Amino acid sequence: MNYTVQQIAEITNAKVIGDKNLVVKNIAYDSRIIYSIKNTAFIAINTHKNSGEKFIESAIDRGINIIISEHEYPQFENITWIIVKNSVDFLQQLAKYHFENSHLRSIGITGSNGKTILKEWLYQCLWNEFPTVKSPKSFNSQIGLPLSLLQINHSHELGIFEVGISHPNEMEKLENIFHPQIGLLTHIGNAHAANFSSEEELIDEKIKLFKDSEIIIYNGDHSLVDQKIKKLYSDKKLISYGFKKENQVFIKKNTKDENIIVDYFGEEISFPAHQRDESTLTNATALIAVLKVLQVENKKIVEKINLLKAVEMRLEAIEGIKGNIIINDSFNLDLDSLKTALQFLKEYNKPKKSLVLTDIVGVNTNSQELYEEVSELVNEQNFDSVFLIGDEISKFSELFKSKTYTFIDTRELIESKHLSEIENQIILLKGARKFEIEKLKDILELRKHDTVLEINLNAILHNINYHKSLLKPGTKMMAMVKANAYGLGSYEISEFLQHHHIDYLGVAFADEGVELRKKGITTPIVVMNPEQHSYQTIIEYNLEPEIYSFRVLELFYEAVQKSGYDKKYPIHIKLETGMHRLGFKDSELDQLSETLSEKNLKVQSIFSHLSSSDMPEEKEFTLGQLKTFDKNSSYLIEKLGYAPLRHVLNSSGITSYTGHQYDMVRIGIGMLGESPDTEIQKQLQSVVSFKTVISQISMVEDGESVGYSRRFKADHPTKIATIPVGYADGIPRLIGNQVGSLGVNKTLAPIVGNICMDMMMINVENVPNVKEGDMVTVFNAKPSLKEFAGYCKTITYEVLTSISPRVKRIYIKD
Repeated sequence: MNYTVQQIAEITNAKVIGDKNLVVKNIAYDSRIIYSIKNTAFIAINTHKNSGEKFIESAIDRGINIIISEHEYPQFENITWIIVKNSVDFLQQLAKYHFENSHLRSIGITGSNGKTILKEWLYQCLWNEFPTVKSPKSFNSQIGLPLSLLQINHSHELGIFEVGISHPNEMEKLENIFHPQIGLLTHIGNAHAANFSSEEELIDEKIKLFKDSEIIIYNGDHSLVDQKIKKLYSDKKLISYGFKKENQVFIKKNTKDENIIVDYFGEEISFPAHQRDESTLTNATALIAVLKVLQVENKKIVEKINLLKAVEMRLEAIEGIKGNIIINDSFNLDLDSLKTALQFLKEYNKPKKSLVLTDIVGVNTNSQELYEEVSELVNEQNFDSVFLIGDEISKFSELFKSKTYTFIDTRELIESKHLSEIENQIILLKGARKFEIEKLKDILELRKHDTVLEINLNAILHNINYHKSLLKPGTKMMAMVKANAYGLGSYEISEFLQHHHIDYLGVAFADEGVELRKKGITTPIVVMNPEQHSYQTIIEYNLEPEIYSFRVLELFYEAVQKSGYDKKYPIHIKLETGMHRLGFKDSELDQLSETLSEKNLKVQSIFSHLSSSDMPEEKEFTLGQLKTFDKNSSYLIEKLGYAPLRHVLNSSGITSYTGHQYDMVRIGIGMLGESPDTEIQKQLQSVVSFKTVISQISMVEDGESVGYSRRFKADHPTKIATIPVGYADGIPRLIGNQVGSLGVNKTLAPIVGNICMDMMMINVENVPNVKEGDMVTVFNAKPSLKEFAGYCKTITYEVLTSISPRVKRIYIKD
């Protein structure tokens, strides 16, 4: 983008108040992650669920002086306003103009599954063939697609954009904004299918994107898709891909331990593949089809496939030595990914930060202009130190305002020992693959254990937003982060949730809340089990206790009085509705209301807990609990004379008893992607991945035994792998001796012998292409967390909270 305010107003028929000559090169949509204020306008996006206008002040406080909004706020001085009728329509109108005047070749990807994977694979394969722009993250919606298109600049020759819909009649509007020359249709599955009357309606809606495409590449294994595209778009060049030999591009050979052979219109393309599951190979055929259309030669295609990472286009946040947090983004480097990484930094509130940055390679542009733009972006972040690696970027070190060091290569930086002197900072590692700066991560991380617990923060946000989509716009949400956020890391999860405006956090004990306060969490925190000795601490750290009995009420009030607190202290009243655990009974409500009226306390919320909302067979009992809660909470509110928040629904309650959402709901395991309802489960994303690696592979001969107590004896020559994880890491001994299995190369390998403290052994004789160093999945997809809990004869909560603190947590953000 490079428009004056006046030009934007003319393109979109908007009104300008202020300086019409200001230049806009970027549009920020989230005041929390504004990484640059130069030539940036903030758009206050209004939707039926939220108003972006309440964040205008935050954007102005960060230095933004151009605001795009449906209303003007005169109290803010020296601001230029672009006043629009509808913020979303404005964004789409500007994006359409920008795209249609960009003169780049475009690929539009839609479908139910695989859009982001294929977009990232295509980008990995093409970014150094053509100057390429792509959708960031999974930006593909009515708002996300326009924001993606506005990234196009004059140097780009190719654009790869995702297009997603979730309801009928959405694609027509998106196709009006963006009409790709090459259309790519991925797998049609269950995602958002519930919003359509039939699969046919879903397909009809998806393929509207291709109305003006010249070439359509689609999954021909789906017979209905094949029929519809051939009927509707017979005048276009059609390329089908998949497993069926009737496709123009298909898997010709997929034999264990041999190369995959893909047939493209009679040409054979052969390449090795460690992952041979159907979705991966189907995506590979789609990738080959697009690369061939773009005239990439076969030899290069094979080279590019061999270099593909299993789409880990993500930022890793890792606990580092000396109180540092390491943000590892060491796969590739261009301006777009640098901006994404700088946005990610805004989600952390550590005051000090350092940057390791390498040459930007493979970009055909003027070096002076490129590094001037890079330095401007970096300078706005106020890094304490900047470490530049590479001949090219080092030439421009004087452009960087921070304390700046230059190095020829990564090894020279390591030998300098500069990084080892950094304390209590965020260290961003951002570099091109050739510089191998992931070596810095290995040096700087606190825990070196090969066993890791990966937590996908974007998946948490997706799951929260899915549950929010079932609620009324005004319904608040409390996220439960007790028990170290179910073992995932209470501070890391809480900080992420706070950044995304969660209304409340819930902890079990005061100590958990105190830890969060000390680390800068300001969101209201409810202590669900306030112990008597902790009342003074609760008040000191502005925590809000659950009050469930007269004894607790009296003791807590005494603590409030002793503290000298002179306002009405917020408390949360727990009602007993049938679980018979904690809470005030209906016979106690009159006394409760009288007691509360005498005390300088404010009831912030009234709540209860459902015992069986995840059990359809207990629906009658649950409805009885809800009826009791409604009656008793209404009575208490009448007696109090004011209306506190009411909440009773937990994760399964949100999905099964949505009509009883009251003013707030509580989400716990649901935000981690778990639901007892199989249809709901399909809509959620897996958050946690417990991984390790194979330490050694041995052949155990017939009659030989494995492990302590010789509990496994081979009855034929058997290939056994040892992995560095055991019961000290949270793996229960009861799943040894072939009760449980772990995933290796998409194959389940049974655990053999007794599980040791730090190790276990698995039978890998049926695992294809297995070798030492291969990744082993304890749980994620295969086996899933729920399947692993089944091995353990327990629930997913217990599995997660049992994982040892010594297991390294890595926080992923796509």
